[in-house]
Amino acid sequence: MNNKVVLAFSGGLDTSYCVKYLKDDKGLEVHTATVNTGGFSTTELEAIERNAMELGAASYVTLEETEAYYQQCVKYLIFGNVLRNGTYPLSVSAERVFQAIAIANYARKIGASYIAHGSTGAGNDQVRFDLVFHILCPEIQVITPIRDQSLSRQAEIDYLTAKGVKRDWTKAQYSINQGLWGTSVGGKETLTSHQPLPEHAYPSQLKKAEPSEVVLHFEKGELVGVNDVFGDPVSNIQYLEELAAPYAIGRDYHVGDTIIGIKGRIGFEAAASYVIIKAHHQLEKHTLTKWQLYWKEQLANWYGMMVHEGTFLDPVMRNIEKFLDDTQTNVSGKVRVALMPYRFQVQGIESEHDLMNSTFGKYGEENNGWSGEDVKGFTKIMANSLKIYHAVNQNQQEA
Repeated sequence: MNNKVVLAFSGGLDTSYCVKYLKDDKGLEVHTATVNTGGFSTTELEAIERNAMELGAASYVTLEETEAYYQQCVKYLIFGNVLRNGTYPLSVSAERVFQAIAIANYARKIGASYIAHGSTGAGNDQVRFDLVFHILCPEIQVITPIRDQSLSRQAEIDYLTAKGVKRDWTKAQYSINQGLWGTSVGGKETLTSHQPLPEHAYPSQLKKAEPSEVVLHFEKGELVGVNDVFGDPVSNIQYLEELAAPYAIGRDYHVGDTIIGIKGRIGFEAAASYVIIKAHHQLEKHTLTKWQLYWKEQLANWYGMMVHEGTFLDPVMRNIEKFLDDTQTNVSGKVRVALMPYRFQVQGIESEHDLMNSTFGKYGEENNGWSGEDVKGFTKIMANSLKIYHAVNQNQQEA
């Protein structure tokens, strides 16, 4: 055992406390690591590094995981149109596994005996981080100061102030986690069941009022272009976020069952992910069969639950990913989306795989591929099983 500890460092209140506590009170050599999953700009990462070193960290490193996060998870969340409880696009919960994996690998790389994270004892993240560490680096001891000491945010501020750390902690009243797939916002209002978050709590503010239209280009389920600007999916997601976020699109509240059994509520904003999921789903409605859509929904719902609860490393997830990937063969085309303040609307799609092919008929208008007599016979046979049931149980119904 040595005195090296790798701290998953975001630069916020909790992890700032952890640096000082682990260094000053525990006598450990603190190596801070920030895992970027698409939520930080270069300027923000530089500021986080300065904060870490000013707090007394022995070293700082940024671990870049955005592309891996997309290729190994976000892509499948799009393929599955995953919205937890029909609402939440797993903006933050999906990131945690990849952050934990990167931290575990880095800790082993530098030979650290300890890993630390700033999760509380009342949320999901503690389970997500610990689970990955137990699997990938069981020989490394996990330290969780905030959880173990049951600290309030004010207690952390008081501790840091006493240690001479002078920072403006007014923003610390809200816990904001930002990444490629969206941003979660937690604070005093989300601890209630009825209070909405104030406007200023959201990182993105309403800046545009004039409606506009975007065209999303999908190729085998992946976003390959926006408004005829083509590039890699990560860049396209970030570009769409720039276009949609000024409309304050994608805000909502996620209320659900936590891994530890209590109900939880958070606010979030997810402009790009909301637009992409709804546009992709619309394209699938045109290009997939009824049973493809049905079974995708079942497996994707399960996939989202497993991601949310931190069990991403279960091999069944790789099985589901192969299924989801196979369903995307014909999910290619353009989707037009209108952007407006606080909302958007999917206008329509164009695809060579569109199953609304007028050669066979137009719904409610023309029956080109069959006759009226065909429908009469089909309906009569289709009714047989129900006719038998109602005839056999007629007495029971009359009673």
